[in-house]
Amino acid sequence: MARRVAVPAGPLGDDFSFVSPVAKYVLFFFNLLFWVISMVMVAVGVYARLLKHAEAAMACLAVDPAILLIMVGVLTFLITFCGCVGSLRENICLLQLFSVCLTIIFLLQLAAGVLGFVFSDEARGKVSEIINGAIVHYRDDLDLQNLIDFGQKEFSCCGGVSYKDWSQNMYFNCTATNPSRERCSVPFSCCLRDPDQAVINTMCGHGMQARGYLEASAFIHTNGCIDKLVNWTHSNLFLLGGITLGLALPQLVGIVLAQLLINQIRDQIKLQLYNQQHRADPWY
Repeated sequence: MARRVAVPAGPLGDDFSFVSPVAKYVLFFFNLLFWVISMVMVAVGVYARLLKHAEAAMACLAVDPAILLIMVGVLTFLITFCGCVGSLRENICLLQLFSVCLTIIFLLQLAAGVLGFVFSDEARGKVSEIINGAIVHYRDDLDLQNLIDFGQKEFSCCGGVSYKDWSQNMYFNCTATNPSRERCSVPFSCCLRDPDQAVINTMCGHGMQARGYLEASAFIHTNGCIDKLVNWTHSNLFLLGGITLGLALPQLVGIVLAQLLINQIRDQIKLQLYNQQHRADPWY
């Protein structure tokens, strides 16, 4: 025997709503927070971009941190804008777009993590390609230069595979025809740190590429940053897992809240249609 669906005996009050104010405004302020953060990211990226020379800016678009910041900021701005307006106006289309975008980003992050783990050799090669490209444009972009110096000092490394990778840079190139004063040198961030040294010697890497590994190791870090990065990754899997979870959790919360609000809005629309039909036809 088929089960009959229960129908309300009469129209519910006009002030009744299936839409939970808690879910609605939590989602709104959740998106508003990231919306403001995205605008700050775009502003900082644009400001950093405008400070650079046009020639240097065009030379290294692929590795420019300012461009990456602008792209992430614009994407976050558009997605959170849909979430803000969609939740405030109870718009199903915007909420669905917001939920779909978050789901796609979450799946792409998950796929990137899995592929990076499965195809570790290919991922290592891609990282090596990025680092070598950054080395080539080291002097062209101040932000990139500071980023490389920070990485080499933090990981106590120099270059991609070894300190001789700096020969790829036109200023540090170790060929005899290079007229640069920095020929055969490496950046000061490759040098061994002296805790008693009050003033940083920016010329400490002068001529180090012309020396052998053993001789150069007395003054600079000779190991490349790729191996150091891989070792650091293996040693900090729990930290990386926590960071990944911290990035994924807000996305999952946004998806769940959006789907919850969408279902509530649909129930509210059904209720309004039912009330309209009930008022038009009391025998309905």
